[in-house]
Amino acid sequence: MFSKVFRRACAMAVAIGLVGVGGLAVGTSYRAAATPPASVQVQGNQLVDGSGNPIRLVGVDRSGTEYACAQGWGIFDGPSDQGSIQAISSWHVNAVRVPLNEDCWLGINGVNPSYSGANYQTAIENYVSQLHAAGMMAILDLHWSAPGGQLALGQQMMADSDHSPAFWTSVASAFKADRGVAFDLYNEPHDISWSCWLNGCVTSAGWRAAGMQSLLNSVRSTGATQPVMVAGLNWAGDLSGWLQNEPNDPSNQLAASAHIYNYSQCNTPGCWDSTIAPVAAQAPVVTGELGETDCARGFIDSYMAWADAHGLSYLGWSWNTASCGSGPALITSYNGTPTAFGAGYQSHLAAIASQPSGGGVYVLDGYGNLDPETNPGGPARVATSDTWSGWNIARGAAGLPDDTGGYTLDGWGGVHPFAIGSNPMPPAATTSDYWPEWDIARSVALLPSGQGGYVLDGWGGVHPFAIGSNPMPPAASASAYWPEKDIARSIVVLPSGTGGYVLDGYGGVHPFAVGSNPMPAAAVTSASWSGWDIARSLTLLPSGSGGYVVDGWGGVHPFATGSSPMPPAVNSSGYWPYQDVARGVALNSAGTVGYVDTTSGQVATFAVSGSAAPSAGTANIPSGAVGRAILVTS
Repeated sequence: MFSKVFRRACAMAVAIGLVGVGGLAVGTSYRAAATPPASVQVQGNQLVDGSGNPIRLVGVDRSGTEYACAQGWGIFDGPSDQGSIQAISSWHVNAVRVPLNEDCWLGINGVNPSYSGANYQTAIENYVSQLHAAGMMAILDLHWSAPGGQLALGQQMMADSDHSPAFWTSVASAFKADRGVAFDLYNEPHDISWSCWLNGCVTSAGWRAAGMQSLLNSVRSTGATQPVMVAGLNWAGDLSGWLQNEPNDPSNQLAASAHIYNYSQCNTPGCWDSTIAPVAAQAPVVTGELGETDCARGFIDSYMAWADAHGLSYLGWSWNTASCGSGPALITSYNGTPTAFGAGYQSHLAAIASQPSGGGVYVLDGYGNLDPETNPGGPARVATSDTWSGWNIARGAAGLPDDTGGYTLDGWGGVHPFAIGSNPMPPAATTSDYWPEWDIARSVALLPSGQGGYVLDGWGGVHPFAIGSNPMPPAASASAYWPEKDIARSIVVLPSGTGGYVLDGYGGVHPFAVGSNPMPAAAVTSASWSGWDIARSLTLLPSGSGGYVVDGWGGVHPFATGSSPMPPAVNSSGYWPYQDVARGVALNSAGTVGYVDTTSGQVATFAVSGSAAPSAGTANIPSGAVGRAILVTS
């Protein structure tokens, strides 16, 4: 049992079985993949799949292969057949960390040949193949080692220069073609300096330790380019010097690894904020081991909530039938029956897996970036065609119907394409009106065809724009207009494309018609604030029969169109009385879940008609930028 946080390496490893996001209509979620992705890699501070979609590792540690062989009675502790692997998978796991013993792998220092060398290697390779067949990735971890002629019967303070580099050369050579594998260089370094951690040293016990740089070089010398996890000091509980001492990886595929227990060095939200979050801002972080020794779930619940909000991966220690106190063990039987501690972990993974799959949530910041929400894993990255660093001039965002990208709006009326994931950049937009040096554009909406859309100005004017070579959409006829008053706030287009609705700052919802189409039915609102500019955004139900308005405090209020019944009242997870911070509101494609963003990047959620709302999250917007709008992808 140990505590570590891995940055780009573990993160990549973790990457193997998590949800990738794209499209424009539903909340982010994690879901185990049916098969491991063809490619998992580190991209910035996230793990991504072959399409560039962020993924997150949620799994378990399968202890046994580090000790049974050296103790001379087997290779695995418990069954390793497909049935036992399916039991792991049934917990909604997408990654399994497999601890290894360097003496057993290399067949040295007197380990019984039945459990070492070629027999041990084949057993590990077969187990990894079975994990992949069940849709899970594998993290291979150097767990037990020993210098010279000593038998590896426990955790050393650091890897040894006698055998550990050779171990990694051999392991990496065996798995270098397997994109469903990540490497965890050393389990839990302790009682050494950061200098020794990086470059090696003569230990207090008199033998020479191999540094993380040497171990990484051994992996890369084979041509293996998979993610590599690098654990911190103090039994992997200390990441304070990780960024300053990060090994040099020519493949740029490192992740930080941390082990977090209720008794470990970093076991409070304050420590997670001060030491783990700064690393996570620059590299993927995976909690290689997570647990508590009181046969309860309070501690892991608090950590997982924090990790979910920050987009971190984690693996529970351990999938063994030991004590939930001294292990701590997750299970009482290899059929997956949980201990009291394991039941907490299992239920959390089930709750994550039950959230809608395949979608993503983005917050448009004032600089023009679409920042992925980080709970639980964040959606696909977005490539924007224009941004304005240091200038909060972006005003709105709208997604294309096929969820491949969309368009952002600046305050002068410019409409700029963006691409989601690996999709190509959409064509440029041609606007019918533009107001250089006048910050008056307020909101943007696309037609259902995706061939054009409309820009709302602050006076209530509705202006068409065309996409690519498509003709300019027809002019719009507004039912309300406020010349010289900057009071119009948000615009939506009906599913029919024949018209839509405009929100004013007082909460009024006003129809507009497109071309020669009749004016849509009037809207009936459930809340309004005459003379108080506090309404901020509106969103339509998929049927167009009504929708919801968000006010600046975060209140979400239904409205109906025509004779349609009023949509149900909702309770948002976020409310900020006396603070004008809520900015955007959006529903998923089914109209069952809604999202609200704030100026700081917080994302609150609400459920419609009894649906289960996903957990609230946060988008990491740049320093100095403010949240402007929210985009939900399907």
